Amino acid sequence: MMIHQPQRFSDAHFAPVLARFVQQQPLVHCMTNDVVQNFTANVLLALHASPAMVIDPDEAAQFAATADALLINVGTLTCDRRDAMLAAVQAAEAAQTPWVLDPVAVGALRLRTEFSQQLLALRPAAVRGNASEILALAQQSAGGRGVDTQHQAEAALEAARSLAKRAQTLVVVSGEVDYVTDGDTTLSIPGGSALMTRVVGTGCALSAVVAAFCSLPGERLHNVASACRVMACAGERAAAQTGAPGSFATLFIDALWQLAQEARA
Repeated sequence: MMIHQPQRFSDAHFAPVLARFVQQQPLVHCMTNDVVQNFTANVLLALHASPAMVIDPDEAAQFAATADALLINVGTLTCDRRDAMLAAVQAAEAAQTPWVLDPVAVGALRLRTEFSQQLLALRPAAVRGNASEILALAQQSAGGRGVDTQHQAEAALEAARSLAKRAQTLVVVSGEVDYVTDGDTTLSIPGGSALMTRVVGTGCALSAVVAAFCSLPGERLHNVASACRVMACAGERAAAQTGAPGSFATLFIDALWQLAQEARA
């Protein structure tokens, strides 16, 4: 089997994609977990996107068809939310609205694992998870310890490529270096900060940003890599100003705003 080495994603691609994003200001339907809703909304707002959290099954299906992108995050999944999420995904698929799956803690728990496998058949534009989640979704591991990964991102690269081909989607593996693959081409996105793992919601917010960037015209692989890079850049800028997670969270939002402002110039 031929092993495709990751290509380093260039900031030369990132800047024009971010400029298009800020100009478009996509409306993002976030069906995400209770823990991260506020942080996710603030991340999207800082980038000039419009977040909406619509969770009623009837409303979710209606809204998914009119939004620019949909996020499905199974972090605090219930049976009722499963039904609402499925209705939203089906409506998004019918309307050709790109949607993203964040398989939080898949592998260890049956409801979310079976539901995430079911959703894979409905052609997500992208899947974003940590290494343990991607390995579990590819059925090559039992998963991590709750939301925490027990694997380095590099360990999930072959699983990510296989999953991307099987589901005909893009797969994002988050870690110290992020990777985005369509199964044939794999891009590596460096940067970020270890403090991002000490703030609740940075990974979940990344999935929302990935969903938003999936709505842009152009090559989706580069658009999704740009989503990862903008979050990494914000992490770098925030970490340059503080070494503690509380102030980091605020500075991270500020850094996203500054990046968006620079893209408008």
